[in-house]
Amino acid sequence: MPVLVEADATTAGVLAPTLASGTHVVTGSAEVLTWLQRRDDYVVVVGPTFDATAAAALADQVRSQHPATTVVLIRHMISPDVYARAMQHGIGAVVAADDPAALTAAVQRARQNWEAIHGPSSKGNERQGRVLTVFSPKGGVGKTTMAVNLGLALVKRHASVCLLDLDLAFGDIAITLQLIPDHTIAEAADAEEHLDYALLHTLLTRHESSLMILAAPTHPEGREHIPASLVRRVITTLRSHFDFVIIDTPPGFDDQVLGALDETDEVIVVATLDVPTIKNTKVALETLDLLGLLRNNRHLVLNRADEEVGLSRGNVEDILAMKVTVSLPSDIAVASATNHGQPIVVSKPDHPVSRAITNLATTLSGDQRPAEGPASTKRGLFARVRKH
Repeated sequence: MPVLVEADATTAGVLAPTLASGTHVVTGSAEVLTWLQRRDDYVVVVGPTFDATAAAALADQVRSQHPATTVVLIRHMISPDVYARAMQHGIGAVVAADDPAALTAAVQRARQNWEAIHGPSSKGNERQGRVLTVFSPKGGVGKTTMAVNLGLALVKRHASVCLLDLDLAFGDIAITLQLIPDHTIAEAADAEEHLDYALLHTLLTRHESSLMILAAPTHPEGREHIPASLVRRVITTLRSHFDFVIIDTPPGFDDQVLGALDETDEVIVVATLDVPTIKNTKVALETLDLLGLLRNNRHLVLNRADEEVGLSRGNVEDILAMKVTVSLPSDIAVASATNHGQPIVVSKPDHPVSRAITNLATTLSGDQRPAEGPASTKRGLFARVRKH
């Protein structure tokens, strides 16, 4: 996928959607090189506000360390000197900031060059990302809040992440992030036999953080047209293009959830300190045991764990015969952040809930580097350029 280096939030927010779904946004050269150490992506796009000298130095480093990766330079003003300097430093293309068509063409050529060297990416060169399913047999325990915040925490750790809303009747991922998707998973129902990423990525919705969303159907009846076989195909397709696929599920087991669990690498089981939830969680864990699913890949998240309701963390661990991986305190700030469309790990990264979820993201990713968030935006670069 493309890597965009651009410190200006407005500029980055307009450029990223024109490149490709899943474009990773960073703000400096060091982040680009760190990202490329983990994955040799085919193109680095240098935004128009990025310093020219720094861009030349970055191009030299990319050419030296990742010779198959193309650097594309975007400038507001293009002169013969800009072209000459670009050639000197091995920059593959220079495009004007107000020419999105030229940018798209340059990125496509970069991908073709990459595939000419490495072969088509649709097979062995694709990554096999990890699938994380957030599950509970009971509603109202905070599954969606956990899925969204975990996804954002992983993005801040330079991971590419897609959130799949598998609550097909009443999914809340999009509204939690204050997104209005143009497309949903329901549109894949008629394409199961020939579903590939080229088709699937057109159904994704991009959040300003670079998190990608595959939204649930708009209406509950859409669930009836999405079989477990399609869910499995969607998951396997997404995992080959993202570092992490995080699945938010409805309460309980249905065919779609069972299909997803069969494709899952790690399951995050969310529970709260009330007897009905703990009882149902115990039954759910026993069901997973009977099915032989994820026996050694379960993480128990105890939400609202500081409430004095007669149950303790120790009681829960004894009843479920499972250690609590993460305890999240109860705090109205979590709900307030969600209601304002700025989940807690973004709006209050130092909050105890944010720190706990970030620690879980670190455990799941095996990445100990400090987290950083990509830029966000609210207005358009190309519109602004054309206006002037």
